[in-house]
Amino acid sequence: MPPANAKISASPLTKGMEVDLVIDKLAFGGKALGRVDGFVVFVEHAIPGQKVRVKITRKKAQFAEAQVLRLLEQSPAYTPPFCRHFGVCGGCQWQDVAYGEQLHWKRLQVQESLRRLEGLEPEKILAPVASPQQIYYRNKMEFTFASRPWLPAGQRGGGKSPKGYCVLGLHVGSSFENIFDLEECFLQSPLAPAIVREVRAWCRRSRLPAYDTRSHRGFWRFLVLREGKGTGQMLAHLLTTDQGEAGAVAALAAHLQARFPELTTMVHSCSLKKAQVASGEATRVFWGPGYIEEQLGDLRLRISPQAFLQTNTAAAAELYEAISRLGGFTGKETAWDLYCGAGSIALSLAARVRRVVGFEIVPEAVDAAYVNSRLNGLDNCRFLAGDLKEMIREAIGSPRHYPRPQVLITDPPRSGMHPQVVQAIQELAPRRVFYVSCNPATLARDLALLQDQYEILTVQPFDFFPHTAHIECLACLERRQATSG
Repeated sequence: MPPANAKISASPLTKGMEVDLVIDKLAFGGKALGRVDGFVVFVEHAIPGQKVRVKITRKKAQFAEAQVLRLLEQSPAYTPPFCRHFGVCGGCQWQDVAYGEQLHWKRLQVQESLRRLEGLEPEKILAPVASPQQIYYRNKMEFTFASRPWLPAGQRGGGKSPKGYCVLGLHVGSSFENIFDLEECFLQSPLAPAIVREVRAWCRRSRLPAYDTRSHRGFWRFLVLREGKGTGQMLAHLLTTDQGEAGAVAALAAHLQARFPELTTMVHSCSLKKAQVASGEATRVFWGPGYIEEQLGDLRLRISPQAFLQTNTAAAAELYEAISRLGGFTGKETAWDLYCGAGSIALSLAARVRRVVGFEIVPEAVDAAYVNSRLNGLDNCRFLAGDLKEMIREAIGSPRHYPRPQVLITDPPRSGMHPQVVQAIQELAPRRVFYVSCNPATLARDLALLQDQYEILTVQPFDFFPHTAHIECLACLERRQATSG
């Protein structure tokens, strides 16, 4: 969007108007941006260099939104999309953008997010590290059941779905409600869509209904598939409500075990929450160990059905290696890992430092971190469960039990760090801070708070999610030398 203090000239654009424009850039968040007489227009599914005729769908004071009606001139950056669901599915926004161009625009978006940080020269924002694989790179995918089929606008009718009908696939665009039947997908593996098709067909034959987000009635809710990219192991996690037949899931599990020998384990959870989140309670194992293992660099990690792990295993290994390389470790350091999850970053550093302390709010993740530390023969790791802003304050007050860190790693959620956590980092004043971020906007906000005390040495983007607008960043910070007054 234009700067808040920019003068906005009146625009003759109105909702429903058709206009021609040239696409200038890909904006933060994934939409394309063009201008009509200087007035910003955001366009879905267009790429820089294209000339398109669009229809204005929304008009605001500072910008408009539009949809493409017709392509007038093609862009040199265009490449044919390779998935039949492209344009409907909300998973891949940029399949029609050449991969090198994707990386170019992602770097510019990081630069734009960080441009207001004083003293951060553009050359410190490095070119993104490309994903080692551009297809079949994900180790986890969540598929959603729905009780009614989504159809394109021209095919929609008023008929009701048959009893027990269910859809199984991914979300349409940015919709939280509309699900389309997935037939192919190039994100996880060729096996994943085959399993989805088989599960969908079996569930339809069962005549048990899919969960309806409006009535909150129905049985089938989610199918989650996890793969060990370095081990070949695969887990199927089925989530249902308690509004079905007790033997249905067992029968489906037996069917999948016979149909897909590549599946190494299957588990089931009951999810009674109204929120559409693929997590549940009372997990039971039907066959196999109930978990898979993954090889991430030198680490062997045990992954439970609901454990967090970076979705792109190969790209995560490169990010962890970068932390090890940039840390300049001597083996004498204490490292703290904030928002540590199941401890994968902490464990990747454990052999290079004296000790690691990880902080995580989810107790199950801490349990998993200890399991993985034992699995890798690491005995210098400690993990604490609890609210980070409270736990870090307790640790600061007990230096004998929690030696202060020389190196600190923080990997917060998209919302960034809580202000009390930022304050604690300033008080701890570690020599070096590594900030792993999946949101350049909140990364910029938090770096600005630390900038008086820390110099930003580099910001290294990593492309964890090819063909999407998402970008991961690693910011390396070093404490400034104190100056005498």
